[in-house]
Amino acid sequence: MANSDSSVSRRGFMAAGGVAALSLTIPASRGLYAAASKVKLGIIGCGGRGSWIADLFAQHGGYNITAVHDYFQDRADGCGGKHNVPENRRFTGLSSYKKLLEHVDAVAIISPPYFHPDQAEDAVAAGKHVYIAKPIAVDAPGCLRIEAAGKKARAGKLAFLVDFQTRADPFYIEAIKRVHEGAIGRYAFGESWYHAGDPFPGHYKHLQDDPKNPENRLRAWGLDRHLSGDIITEQNIHTLDVASWIMDAEPLWACGTCARKVRTVGTCADTFSVFFQYPDHVAINFHSRQFEGYDSPDGINNRMFGNEGVLETSYGGQVLIRGKHFYRGGKSPGIYKDGAVTNIAAFHKAIMEGDFRNPTVECSVRSNLVTILGRTAAYRNEKVTWKQMLEAGEVLDAGLEGLKA
Repeated sequence: MANSDSSVSRRGFMAAGGVAALSLTIPASRGLYAAASKVKLGIIGCGGRGSWIADLFAQHGGYNITAVHDYFQDRADGCGGKHNVPENRRFTGLSSYKKLLEHVDAVAIISPPYFHPDQAEDAVAAGKHVYIAKPIAVDAPGCLRIEAAGKKARAGKLAFLVDFQTRADPFYIEAIKRVHEGAIGRYAFGESWYHAGDPFPGHYKHLQDDPKNPENRLRAWGLDRHLSGDIITEQNIHTLDVASWIMDAEPLWACGTCARKVRTVGTCADTFSVFFQYPDHVAINFHSRQFEGYDSPDGINNRMFGNEGVLETSYGGQVLIRGKHFYRGGKSPGIYKDGAVTNIAAFHKAIMEGDFRNPTVECSVRSNLVTILGRTAAYRNEKVTWKQMLEAGEVLDAGLEGLKA
């Protein structure tokens, strides 16, 4: 993952209106914190994005970073030192994030996706607000655990926010709102694609000498199917989330394929092609790559065709509706950073003003499950229904024996 603000440098809510709308609609009368107080925040996961987003939390002004956690000492020290976290609150190992929970009001979970369900459940059980990166989990049972944790947070008056930048972008919000109101008529078919170069060149060195060493795998988690969920879940979720947002329904079934055409280390594919069948005879064709595309430009794009128009979205590029109900939309070239900044502000506002509706949870669970359905169908190279995926309850076990607790 590149930590930059470019329009497509993504390892690279709300159900109806986005997190940006949430930040404008929270009632001001339900405050649980004094307006001038700061949220004591713990960062769980201090790698590239974790350190980057810790900076954004600090820049917001409403948070004090009081503890950090990472399996690796160098990463915990790097992030903790930058934000003046005492050495005795820089926790390392697999499970010492639980000690971090004793020193914070809220956590930002930016660790490898494999760990998200455990960390989110434990945070909510400890009475902490949760800001969590996507994907929320690497398998269907993990997604359902996150859904349950989100509901428990809601009941316990805790904020729980899943960080999707597109769901916070005003052009995406307005365009999809218009589509849901009939701007393109009846859906006919859709297209969804994520074309990018390899986002993990720095990870290869960790696997070249001893690929089975669990610490090397953890350093190179983006190349490990169990730790990342594979590229369709870890990275491609951004475009499949937009497709899920547009459809506002779960697919009936999927079929497809995946392969390793370039990648020589790790256990992830580098290309997927999947067909998703939705109700009312509407299908979405999805494809992705993580290698040089030569004459095919990188991008995170969606198109939905209807009998009265077409919706076109491009992450960091143009969002518009063509047809009978034209909407010019616009571009958000800074969406990678701006979306995170908006979500951080919305999270703080929800905590301060006591709005615990947490509307990003269920929609994020659904889009995460869409990626798992596609991955399952592609690896099996056969048709898999939504029901079959959920009933199978396949758990990805990373097998991390030998790592320090």
